[in-house]
Amino acid sequence: MPQAEKYLKILLWLIALHSFVVAMLLIFLGEEGMQYFGFSSGNSFFQVQGGVFHVVMCTAYLLAARKPSNNKGLILFIITAKLIAMLYLLIYYFCCEAVITVLLSGIGDGLMGLLLMLLWLKMHAKTKEDAHG
Repeated sequence: MPQAEKYLKILLWLIALHSFVVAMLLIFLGEEGMQYFGFSSGNSFFQVQGGVFHVVMCTAYLLAARKPSNNKGLILFIITAKLIAMLYLLIYYFCCEAVITVLLSGIGDGLMGLLLMLLWLKMHAKTKEDAHG
């Protein structure tokens, strides 16, 4: 397995773990717990829905990590999802409500998306290099 694919696989596993932890916090953290992270109290439906969404994304990360070189569409979807998440979170932070957790999440999603994209490009550059060399 090429080095870039190995690192991409590890990164996808780490992102899956992160997503799973976030999912469990969103699903099981009560109102007081969410207030600790800067969110006001309210109906927990959307909080739990966000947790379930993170479980769905965790599944996508794990599927892609099995063999990244065979999952081009899924990897591109994941990169796109991370970049869209970053845009949404940063816009929300600057235009709606300045919750530090939202800002940090936006930065984190952007960094994860960037790392995924760089490893994906490096993996494919190496594949093209091997094919021509």
